[in-house]
Amino acid sequence: MPLFSPVVRSLLETDLYKFTMWQALLHSHPGAQAEYEFMCRNTPQFPLAELAADVGQQIDHLCSLSFTEDELAYLRGLRFMKSDFIDFLTVFRFQRKFITVSTDGGTLQIRAAGPQVHVMGFEIFVLYIVNELYFRRVDQAAALARGRAQLADKIALLSAFSAEPARRHPFEFSDFGLRRRFSSAWHDEVVDTLLAQAPQYFKGTSNVHIARRIGMVPIGTMAHEYMQSFQAFGVRLRDFQQAALEDWVQEYRGDLGIALTDVVGMDAFLSDFDLYFAKLFDGLRHDSGDPVAWGEKALAHYAALRIDAHTKRLVFSDGLDLPKALALYRHFADRIVTGFGIGTNLTNDMGVTPLNIVMKLVRCNGQSVAKLSDAPGKTMCKDETFLAYLRQVFSHTAS
Repeated sequence: MPLFSPVVRSLLETDLYKFTMWQALLHSHPGAQAEYEFMCRNTPQFPLAELAADVGQQIDHLCSLSFTEDELAYLRGLRFMKSDFIDFLTVFRFQRKFITVSTDGGTLQIRAAGPQVHVMGFEIFVLYIVNELYFRRVDQAAALARGRAQLADKIALLSAFSAEPARRHPFEFSDFGLRRRFSSAWHDEVVDTLLAQAPQYFKGTSNVHIARRIGMVPIGTMAHEYMQSFQAFGVRLRDFQQAALEDWVQEYRGDLGIALTDVVGMDAFLSDFDLYFAKLFDGLRHDSGDPVAWGEKALAHYAALRIDAHTKRLVFSDGLDLPKALALYRHFADRIVTGFGIGTNLTNDMGVTPLNIVMKLVRCNGQSVAKLSDAPGKTMCKDETFLAYLRQVFSHTAS
């Protein structure tokens, strides 16, 4: 029997927005119940069901971990983390009873259900556990050789870009690639290489564990699950976005000011993103649909509100690679501050097709929740009645 090799190195090794959403929901809706489901959107090289036993073993290991005093001290040093939340983390452990791993034919099924503040954290760990177990089966030497060559090409592209004329705002990008990375060792190597060879452009990572190691503040604000949860929190459905944004403002009071726009589409978001929110939030994050059209809508909205766009930021994070990021930068950088979160293309560009896996919030407080994406294939909700109602309320056309 091969020796057990744990995937999860630390409970800090998750995306920052897990902590920021976790804190906000613990304070505002500590009793919420939630259900999350795993899904693979593309066809893997072998059935993921073959990984079920190993995934279960890795989740057992995850549930044995707790935060160390050094890790808690690091979190306390982030000014937007509050002392009572850190106190909660001192006694927190993932509970194995809240997550199940099973198979249906060749399909891997993973479901987490229970108190939201106890199950919402599973997502990122589950995704990179599945991903790393899957990629342990490929030729490691060949994959690393290809990955290093691809990374060198990216750095060469940045070097060539540095010769271009300066624009009003600088080009900056960050690593958002934890959930679908090739391995933890490769993730470390990518970040360290970019930090050493492209420090003028590479501004950090969403991975809290790595950010702590390299002495940088981790990057992130909110994800879809935070906004979607408010569809089930007792406010009128039409008002859920404003309720979510208002709770965020009250929780962070000026910190973490990038709002996610595509839970029910950009048009519906902007109708809720009035002068109050537009002044309070530092900018917006794009995660589906045409990024140029999205950015132009954002600029037009700021102009209509008579807000100087040079004081705001657009963050792009949808399936980016460096050429796409640079093209978007050239389009917008003279009109507004930009930022780019690059995920899989940084941490899993290894010559093997990456998995397109997600683990999404599907129910909260016993009722369906959903995202109406601006891109086809990203909506994950089996309740067609609720989807139809949501589309009707927000005048959203099915993708």
